[in-house]
Amino acid sequence: MSRLNFLPLLAILVFYGCAQQQVTASTEKKEPVPQKAAKHEKNMAAKEEARLPSVVLTDDLLFQFLVSEIAGQRGMLNLAKEGYLDLARKTRDPRVVKRAAEIALYSRDQEAALEISRLWLELEPDSGRALQTLVVMLIAHGQVQEAAPYLEKMLANGEADDTFMQLPALFAKTRDAQSVLKVVGELAKKYPSMPEAQYALAHAALQAGHADEALQALKQADKVQPGWEPAALLRAQVLAKSSRNDALAFLKGFAKTYPQAQDVRLAYARMLVSANQFDEAHAQFVQLAGELPESSEIAMATGLLSLQMGKTDEAEKYLSRTLDLGQEDGGIVRYYLGQVAEDRKEFDLARNRYLAITSGEYLVASRTRLASMLARQGKTDEARAVLKEVTPSNDVQMVQLVQAEADLLREARDFEAVYVLLDKAVKARPDHVDLLYDRAMAAEKLNKLDVVEADLRKVIKLKPDYAHAYNALGYTLIEKTNRLGEAADLLDKAISLSPEDAYVLDSLGWLHYRKGNLDKAREFLERAWRIRQDPEIAAHLGEVLWMKGSREEASRLWQSSLQNNPKNEALLEILKKFKP
Repeated sequence: MSRLNFLPLLAILVFYGCAQQQVTASTEKKEPVPQKAAKHEKNMAAKEEARLPSVVLTDDLLFQFLVSEIAGQRGMLNLAKEGYLDLARKTRDPRVVKRAAEIALYSRDQEAALEISRLWLELEPDSGRALQTLVVMLIAHGQVQEAAPYLEKMLANGEADDTFMQLPALFAKTRDAQSVLKVVGELAKKYPSMPEAQYALAHAALQAGHADEALQALKQADKVQPGWEPAALLRAQVLAKSSRNDALAFLKGFAKTYPQAQDVRLAYARMLVSANQFDEAHAQFVQLAGELPESSEIAMATGLLSLQMGKTDEAEKYLSRTLDLGQEDGGIVRYYLGQVAEDRKEFDLARNRYLAITSGEYLVASRTRLASMLARQGKTDEARAVLKEVTPSNDVQMVQLVQAEADLLREARDFEAVYVLLDKAVKARPDHVDLLYDRAMAAEKLNKLDVVEADLRKVIKLKPDYAHAYNALGYTLIEKTNRLGEAADLLDKAISLSPEDAYVLDSLGWLHYRKGNLDKAREFLERAWRIRQDPEIAAHLGEVLWMKGSREEASRLWQSSLQNNPKNEALLEILKKFKP
């Protein structure tokens, strides 16, 4: 329940109490005050009192104050708001009006907040906060043109640079982008030597769909203040909308001209990663890590990129630095340090690093990784024990642990145990889509076709847009039955949901192969292979090529795929079948 601060009421009550009686003396001893300072204080107090309305604190007013404030304390915001709005109109005291505005804003009553902020600024025309509140409320109501003179006053009051930098956020949700552009353009004209004005103009132009005008404003900002990073960063964003290469070229040139522009260098490095230009991205992150040795964010990014590129020594260095700097978000750093040790085949060190994660987001991931590592060493029982030692904190983790254990058993080719495990899990969670799908795949290995079909049809009912469920059932019908018509309908639905899915394309190719349409089969399978070089797709495509008479091409495809997947069952079976 929302509550309001009770303290402001005390100051208001003191004021209204003093309005009815004068204090002529004080029993409290005070330090002597210099005569000039005392006179200044007296004058200020007189001015303050002169601008306040003469209102007698009646019993009714006092009661209304108390009711309104206590209502706010108890989370009864509507009652508090209505009470304070009425008090603000009655008293026209700026302190009461300010309180009413705060409560109206807190209760998200924009109409009331706009009304009372007008009154607040009327009563306190020199109040920066009253001015800001009115501007915000006018813009929230879409009254952009009416807000313009108040914005101009805010800029004239000082700190125009900060005000211009706040304008993009202020206008972010305004629908009339053209009016915003007009207003900001007029304001910016009065500050031609201020880069922040051009920055705000660029944002407004971009919001209105005028990218060229935005770029011109940003170029002007760079002319006024060369090397100013906010303008450079926004310029890169504008360029990236039409050409990422243009944005990269601009950032590269800017970073070269202004080598100390670290924010730009970071943006450049991140964009390089998104463009899969890892070598250059790595060089930029390493430079940043050298310039900003206390930044855990930079150290983390550099370490992860180094790990992805197989630079384990550098990954160790930067991830260890991240840990030394105190960043430990759910065990993520230790998790990747464990991977570094795995890559080096330092399995005991990897184990210790994974086990050092005792809670958080990466607890299950670390145990799954450790279990997989142990299973590859032939320690399947120990791997399963690692998973069983984890106490899941929620249903998601419970399912993850079941799936991880099923993967271990599948790798050990204990398909019966996989099915038993998943069957038990489904009985505990009968409508869990992922578990149903996994049990169907386990049942397929055991030729339990009734379970396969029942589970996949239930998945489709629970999640009608799950393309892989349609594909899995369609492929099963192709492989295990003669119900090719039903399979075709299922695969048509799958391809409509996921047009570029390699596995769906593979199934369609295999359907046409079963129907004897070799040319159509080859077309689908080659599309699938271009998207994903999966060994099972290679097996299917090779068989179609073989049957079409392209035996050498089929053999090359099989042998090439076998080099990368020496234990793949589909490839081994096809080689045994055709003996190329």
